[in-house]
Amino acid sequence: MLNDVAFGQYYPVNSAVHRLDPRTKLIWLIAYIVALFLANNFYSLAVCALLLVVAIAASKLPFASVLRSIKGILFILLFTAVLNLLFYGGETVLVEWNFIKISVEGIIFTVFLAFRLTFLVMGSTILTLTTTPVSLTDGIESLLTPLKFIKFPVHELALIMSIALRFIPTLIDETNRIISAQKARGADFESGNILKRVKAVVPILIPLLISAFRRAEELGDAMDARCYSNAKNRTKYKKLTFKLGDLVAVILVAALIAGVVLLNIYGANIIPEIYNYIKIS
Repeated sequence: MLNDVAFGQYYPVNSAVHRLDPRTKLIWLIAYIVALFLANNFYSLAVCALLLVVAIAASKLPFASVLRSIKGILFILLFTAVLNLLFYGGETVLVEWNFIKISVEGIIFTVFLAFRLTFLVMGSTILTLTTTPVSLTDGIESLLTPLKFIKFPVHELALIMSIALRFIPTLIDETNRIISAQKARGADFESGNILKRVKAVVPILIPLLISAFRRAEELGDAMDARCYSNAKNRTKYKKLTFKLGDLVAVILVAALIAGVVLLNIYGANIIPEIYNYIKIS
């Protein structure tokens, strides 16, 4: 049932993106998200899509695996799309009934927003599919190192995020096992009204919470047994180093942001006839 969830899972393969420093990939993702929200027309959004395709190709990830990450936000996509489609407004009205108004501008904005959210999730999925939880922890801790001067618990925060990502696939597998066990006992999760389906989820949530607490306790005992502690001068098994590939990745994402800004400013000069319909204000 939940096997198609890609976020939080690591896909082991030897690729240029896998070999990048985790700090570079984190910076790349932040810059990519900034570029997505700076984009205000389909020209600049197309540039973001092009860079996403290049990143997927360079990472040697199956496109279907990255695309499956959208399933996790499918409800949010549909919900926001319906709201924007019915209540966005606009001058070129196609359908109007009471307070509901469907316009050309509303349809364009709905499509634009759907693409923006889709690219955002797919970009985040590339990070988790190409970076191990340990490397991700080291990258987050290294980037947040300046906050240690104000006594911010950088290591603890990075460790919490790493453990959370690590347990996403584990909890998904546990959920699938619980669902299969409940179905074997005659539970029905697919028929009935919404209220009945919500009640049917309760026999899944309770065992899942118990299992999550049990795994958390076992993890804590394992860390104590190995004398884990957040020592001030704690060393690392692998040292993070920037390489030529990291420089290329940073240059690409910097060029992306510059291209998005330029297309936002000068996009009207490319195809003026249709620019007024694709510009998102």
